[in-house]
Amino acid sequence: MFARQNGAGIARLSALLFLALCLPLYALAADFPALTGRVVDNAGLIDAASEVLLTQKLADFEKKGSDQIVVATVPSLGGQDIETYANGLFRFWKLGQAGENNGVLLLVAKDDRKMRIEVGYGLEGTLTDLHTKLIIENDMVPAFRNGDFSGGIDKAVDDMISVLEGHPEELEARGKRNQTGVGGNIEDWVPILFMIVWATLFFGGFAMAILPPIFGQKIGPHRYRWLGMTFDTGRSSGSGGGWSGGGFSGGGGFSGGGGFSGGGGSSGGGGSSGSW
Repeated sequence: MFARQNGAGIARLSALLFLALCLPLYALAADFPALTGRVVDNAGLIDAASEVLLTQKLADFEKKGSDQIVVATVPSLGGQDIETYANGLFRFWKLGQAGENNGVLLLVAKDDRKMRIEVGYGLEGTLTDLHTKLIIENDMVPAFRNGDFSGGIDKAVDDMISVLEGHPEELEARGKRNQTGVGGNIEDWVPILFMIVWATLFFGGFAMAILPPIFGQKIGPHRYRWLGMTFDTGRSSGSGGGWSGGGFSGGGGFSGGGGFSGGGGSSGGGGSSGSW
């Protein structure tokens, strides 16, 4: 009898442990949206026309091979960090094929102002962390800051498809251009700026000593009026000035479908995150 009671106690304890371990997972899964198609726009960030075109684009891409890209937007992450949420959603939806793990999830959390590209195990060597970072920073962030969520997501999908189809060169080259900026590295401009300042001071002083007597109106000994300013050409070059009556100031700067489902794939956390 003792053995039966002991066995029943162990069974109850095992059941309690099972519930304690599994209930949080069930609760988490209950917070995930259902996989209703290749685009699950629960946050309402994508306009209807763009969603139709984007869904077709993703379907056409999947038909060419077996890689699977899904776009999801959610109102909120519910207090989780986006890496944990994205990996959990990816596994809940089982994106990509089982054994291939060739799925990609593009996730946007509206209220948290965060985005992530989660990459399945099988694609981490092709769609690398560097690629996903470039896509987020160069495609999504600028567009999102301008309120163009549909355009930013569409461009990100285009670049992901390009990389997965074996053409990462344009994305990588664009990333390098954006890193250096429109005018290149600032280090490249230092010598040029130095020469401009030096030339301005040298030739500017020389010109102010020569041109006023030629083109200006003489108003006194060694004093001339030209371009609305008074120049004293008799001052020593080291006296700290040669013209007066005007100047300039700087006042700005810069600052820097139905029946759709996953195929049983999984992700180990590869990809990149960002915010806007």
